[in-house]
Amino acid sequence: MYDSITISDRVSRISATLYINEERSDGMVYSQHKPTLRVLDIMQSLAAANDEGLTLTEIATKIDVPKSTIVPIIHTLRDRDFIEQKSNGKYVIGISMFLIGSASLQNISLLDVFKKEMKEVVAKTSETCQLGILVNGDILYLAKEDSAEPIRLVSFVGKRLPAYSTALGKALLSCYSLQELTEIYKEPLKPVTDKTCKDVEQLYRECSQSKLDGYFQEAGEISPDLTCFAVPIRHNDKIIAAVSVSIPIFRLTEEKKQITIQALLAAQQTLEQNLRRLGITDSNVFLNSFISQPSQSIETK
Repeated sequence: MYDSITISDRVSRISATLYINEERSDGMVYSQHKPTLRVLDIMQSLAAANDEGLTLTEIATKIDVPKSTIVPIIHTLRDRDFIEQKSNGKYVIGISMFLIGSASLQNISLLDVFKKEMKEVVAKTSETCQLGILVNGDILYLAKEDSAEPIRLVSFVGKRLPAYSTALGKALLSCYSLQELTEIYKEPLKPVTDKTCKDVEQLYRECSQSKLDGYFQEAGEISPDLTCFAVPIRHNDKIIAAVSVSIPIFRLTEEKKQITIQALLAAQQTLEQNLRRLGITDSNVFLNSFISQPSQSIETK
């Protein structure tokens, strides 16, 4: 049986390992909880690293704590989506931090949420990734992340192209019926190249087949030397945007194709999940500043 002195000593030793006493400017002494400090140190280190991220070893070095000590903290933060682990093994700030760090949805940059996933797609494919929306039958590029390849797609944010001539555009058009497509394209489709979709009926057939495939593709329809893959991003049963990867035809292999499709599908899943978790109620979040489109009727396949 322990006497009171022994118990007191033990409590003191435990407290010493868990707390740090610091003196405030007013002379008062207060205690800081070491495990909590480690969590905060980890988050601050990752925030300072921006999108590059840090490995477990780099985090441990920066906060001067053994790796074995922070492993359970890292796993917990990752499981709760406060941090995310990229395909290269490095950790970055996760979606839950966007929520905690924002007093309201208006303070969250939705574009940043998309660009984060686009950078991950570029890391996996080594090709340029783009984000676009549908505006009056055209695609409008809202964001892009370039690859490091010396030969790559040359495009810019704000550019508009006929949606029927791109994989990104077909992903955006895939929610429309044949009648709705006819309303959007009242005039004959103007070819961009000799491989561009010829008429609305062909466009509808291609979109219908691609919905079954789970991804959209075009080859040489917007540029003879490019092929493109895309997936739509849905929220509240509407397609609000699409993400694409453009690849020079000479660099396209079956392996590259499969890597690209899987990267886009993974980004699609993550982005749609994040949109739900952010609690966005406006399905036209990207379209508020543009002319409204015909009502969309999503067909679930």
